[in-house]
Amino acid sequence: MRKITFAGYSIALPRNRIFRTLIGSILVILGLFGFLPLLGFWMIPLGLLILSVDIAIVRRWRRIWVVRIGAWLKARHPKIARSLGYTASDG
Repeated sequence: MRKITFAGYSIALPRNRIFRTLIGSILVILGLFGFLPLLGFWMIPLGLLILSVDIAIVRRWRRIWVVRIGAWLKARHPKIARSLGYTASDG
C-alpha cells in the first residue's frame, strides 16, 4: 500500500494508480469551487499531494516546496522544524 508522509503523519493511499489519480484530480477540481459550502480551497493541496505519488512534475513541485518550507522553518522556528523532521543545523 502506498503512503504519503507529511508533517510527521502517514496517510495510506489506495494501491490502484487509476483510483489514486482519480481521487487527486477530483479533489483539485472540487477545490476550485472552494467558495461554495461544503467545499474548500484545502482540497487543492491535498489533491496535489495525492497526485504527486504518480505524476513526476507534481512530485517535483512538492519536493521544491518541502525544501523551501524546511529552510524557512529552520531559520525562523527551529523547534518546530526539529519536531517535523528537519534538522536545526546544516551540518
